[in-house]
Amino acid sequence: MARIVAGVGPSHVPAIGAALDLGKTEEPYWKRVFSGFEKSQAWMRECKPDVAIVVYNDHASAFSVEMIPTFALGCAAEFPPADEGWGPRPVPVAKGHPALASHIAQSCILDEFDLTICNKMEIDHGMTVPMNLLFGKIEKDGQWPCPVIPLAVNVVMYPPPTGHRCFMLGRAIKKAVESYPEDLRVVIFGTGGLSHQISGPRAGLINSEWDKHFLDNLSGNPQKLVKIPHIDYMREAGAEGIEMVMWLIMRGALDDKVDEVYRFYTVPASNTAVGHIILENKARKTAAKPKAKPKAAIKHKRAAARAKVDRVRA
Repeated sequence: MARIVAGVGPSHVPAIGAALDLGKTEEPYWKRVFSGFEKSQAWMRECKPDVAIVVYNDHASAFSVEMIPTFALGCAAEFPPADEGWGPRPVPVAKGHPALASHIAQSCILDEFDLTICNKMEIDHGMTVPMNLLFGKIEKDGQWPCPVIPLAVNVVMYPPPTGHRCFMLGRAIKKAVESYPEDLRVVIFGTGGLSHQISGPRAGLINSEWDKHFLDNLSGNPQKLVKIPHIDYMREAGAEGIEMVMWLIMRGALDDKVDEVYRFYTVPASNTAVGHIILENKARKTAAKPKAKPKAAIKHKRAAARAKVDRVRA
């Protein structure tokens, strides 16, 4: 069967994509950001997922204020990069996995999660930047290392889904993947955030204490995070901090207990706190069966027991 082996949480700051595309990764400002993902790219090369589920939010590329799905699942065979106003990013077209995506859609919808099914969909920096951070820079005429399944979440227009709803969707995705018959290794991304606000009197807000507390609990106590109301995200992490609920979909898709294998945090990148974490499901060990005792030893033990009974009777 298919199984989710790990979850990753990278920020998706658009300026990171621009720095990568314009060759600025070695500049001092950007080098500290990109160097924090070198271990992650090595880990991903070793992990070798067959499929990546990428939870992200669309920035008026595939959707607009005229059509706002809460959860939209990409079931297409491919997903081209969107033109976000300055032309599409020079990254490869992402290949999909329609069979697994359709299976997830069916399983989750029958579990009463009303997903919007997208058979044609362009993806923007919300998805391509995290893929670059984990897979590395790949030229436009190249290929991403594995097929991807986009899951777009509305965290732009009110009302966004609650953290609890996102976590439970992760649980439904976990169930769906594990019921898929093909043997696949799946990694799930939860993207966005961390704390930031891009407009208004609090523009530029970053709350490192909040961010680090969130990462601590994401690893060890996610049930504490699912109870956080929208207003707390807005007040503590900025207007765009609500993106952090998407990390809870990733966490919900993992086992209750996970191993945190890597964490990285830096501020700022553009006007955003960059957070990153890698969580692996603990190895599922099958209890070893007790070794069968030799027949001669069993006979000897039975004979000794009978002799003891005879002595008692005598």
